[in-house]
This record gives sequence, C-alpha cells and structure tokens, in this order.
Amino acid sequence: MLNTGEEMKIGILGSGDVGQVLGTGFANRGHEVMMGSRDPKQDRVANWVKKNQGLVTAKSFSETAAFCDVAILATLWAGTANAIELAEPGNLAGKVLIDATNPLIFSEGKAPSLATNGDGSAGEQIQSWLPESHVVKAFNIVGNPHMVDPDFPGGPPDMFICGNDEPAKVTVTGLIEELGWLVIDQGGIESSAYLESLAMLWIGQYIATGSGDHAFKLLRK
Repeated sequence: MLNTGEEMKIGILGSGDVGQVLGTGFANRGHEVMMGSRDPKQDRVANWVKKNQGLVTAKSFSETAAFCDVAILATLWAGTANAIELAEPGNLAGKVLIDATNPLIFSEGKAPSLATNGDGSAGEQIQSWLPESHVVKAFNIVGNPHMVDPDFPGGPPDMFICGNDEPAKVTVTGLIEELGWLVIDQGGIESSAYLESLAMLWIGQYIATGSGDHAFKLLRK
C-alpha cells in the first residue's frame, strides 16, 4: 500500500465541482492529478486544466483509471455505474478508490432523497462493482467549497471515513489530513449508509439556512 506523505498519481473520475476542488487541492500539494471525463475536451474540463496549468491533465475515464495510484469517484449518482464501466474495473484492480458520492434522487420542487432508502448504501454498491479495489468512503459529508483547507471557528472539522481495507484507510487518512481535516474511522464499508445519512443531515441544514458553511465535529470529553 502507498505510504502517507509520498507523491501519488491521483485520478479524478468525474468533472463536476467536487472533482475539480479535490483535484486542485491535491495538485497544489504536489500530487500528479489527472481528471477522467466522458469528454476531456469539453469547456468545463478544458477551463479547469487551463486554470491549473502545468499541475493537472485530463483524459478519458479508462486512461485516468489506468494512470492513477488512487482514484476519487466524484460523480452524480445517476452516472456512477456508467463512469465505473467506462473506467474499466480492471484498471482499478488493487487500487484505492475514494468514494465521494451520495446516492441522491432529485425531483423538481422537492428536497433530494436517498436512492438507497435504507437498503444498503452507495459505498457498498460501489465496492460490489469493484470487488478487486479498496473502496473508502470519504468527502461525502460536506459541501465542496470546504473540502480543502476547511476554516471554521471551532477548529478543523472531522471527516468520517469507512472501508474494509485497513492499509487503504491509512492511505486515505493521510491524503485527507493533507487537505486540513481530522479523520475518524467508522469501520467497514457497511458504515457508508450512516455517512450517506449524515450527508442528508448536512443537506437539510443547507436547505433550512440557505448556507453551506457548516461541517461536523465529534466532541470528546
């Protein structure tokens, strides 16, 4: 397994805000970052590459999956299965995959809801789609503006993670700490259900206040 603190090849599977924020954050910390997209030449991706000139590249999903040491899955849930198919699971075999997804259903005029509806979790589903990869759930419990260098009056917030492979969680913990977080390990990948429910609590607070300036912290005595 990769050692904490060493330069890594990080592949971002997904070209939305989450992928762009995390990709830039890791590139600025000296990691080699490639973004995978269905269309690497689309304006959104090309503009991100230009903005981070010399630090990042963009290729197809399969090229990115083959390139990386650690992959970050940062897709909308509706496109996640297809993204994994395009990445080709064999390219991710034996690798750490950080699952930053939330299995959200969006309906007009309604708040988002969980597609899993208490039946398993996205993290478990992704691990079943990638049985030879080491899936670690992370980054799904906060809005993307605070994913890198979170700055809150109460100090660094906590990032809860879960996954079945202990060395993979050590690698992911090191990466998350580089971005300014404290990390709490919640156990096996089945705990993804709790983290995805926690994301719903974050979303509910966002809807209630109109602000995404909040994160979670476990207080100890």
